[in-house]
Amino acid sequence: MDVPEIFNRGLRRLRRNRAAPSFADHAFLREAMVEGLLDRLDLVTRPFRDALDLGCADGSVTRALQERGMTVTATDSGDRFVEAIGGVLADEDRLPFPPASFDLIVSAGVLDTVNDLPGALIQCRRALRPDGLFLAAFVGAGSLAKLKRALLAGDTAAGDAVPQRIHPLIDVRAAGDLLTRTGFVLTVADSESLDVGYGDALRLMADLRGMAGTNLLAGQRGPQINRTRLAAIHQAFAAQADEDGRVRERFELIFMTGWAPGPNQPQPARRGSGNTSLMAALKGRSE
Repeated sequence: MDVPEIFNRGLRRLRRNRAAPSFADHAFLREAMVEGLLDRLDLVTRPFRDALDLGCADGSVTRALQERGMTVTATDSGDRFVEAIGGVLADEDRLPFPPASFDLIVSAGVLDTVNDLPGALIQCRRALRPDGLFLAAFVGAGSLAKLKRALLAGDTAAGDAVPQRIHPLIDVRAAGDLLTRTGFVLTVADSESLDVGYGDALRLMADLRGMAGTNLLAGQRGPQINRTRLAAIHQAFAAQADEDGRVRERFELIFMTGWAPGPNQPQPARRGSGNTSLMAALKGRSE
């Protein structure tokens, strides 16, 4: 690993450890993701036996899967989360499990901050048995637009070059493409919007810190937010408030569903195997 990668992994671990003690106070986004993931899981009729909770945090996914009769292995990149649930310390893109270890992997709220997302997806696919299911959710592109504008106003007021204070987020189309590129089949990517009201920007930033969701880009977090920046941020954020004085910030939650290839899955028809031409079908509809 190069120095920036080592730094990013260490910073991510530090932030997850700092978030652990009061995580429940800021877990509303993860709770929405977990609910969505379990709803999708309950639509699947086939049984699952061995599951991986990838990025276990407070252990809510682990407990929900155990209640469904599964043997669950919990992992997280934060020591405190792992110690609390008796899991395995591991980065999501450096899994310590042999191939075909699980028939289900569920991940809530961590893949947007992972160091190597394509690598994490490849490792998840390899860790799944044939016809195993992968379910994930994370904060995606389109989120935090009002905070971004306020942060830009703060840096502009200070007269400095504008840093990237929020790490890049992927959109639903890119999420679907990544699933396909990394070897999953029967893929689905969709999104749900969640609007949350805030009285000021500091409370929103406190929530992001509390859920370990702040910027993880090595060397790109920019100068500290001093009084000049903070005043400009507060003013720019408040200017976007509704009539009740609260700013509605939007979070786009991306959901990913994919299956490891298996011999009994539906397969697309061989190209050219159809016995009816498109022109004939269109002609029939026009008659």
